[in-house]
Amino acid sequence: MNFPVSTPIQLRGILRSMRRSSGLSQAQLGILLGVNQQRIARIEKAPSAASIAQITRLVAALGGRLVIEYPPRPAKTTAPDESNW
Repeated sequence: MNFPVSTPIQLRGILRSMRRSSGLSQAQLGILLGVNQQRIARIEKAPSAASIAQITRLVAALGGRLVIEYPPRPAKTTAPDESNW
């Protein structure tokens, strides 16, 4: 399942939902990551205060992966070369 994220508020809910869906408490996830329960609570509350490395590790510990989507740019349209006419 994919979760598009555009704001830290969206990420907050997604991280919490992923953890709960995995059947883990904050304390259990903290043990997996080598941090305490309070750190997990702070990341879930304010993911914008966490580093990208921390978010990536947390998502990976929950079996997910972080993907950055960059939309392709439309192809440049150029006028036909009149010399080939």
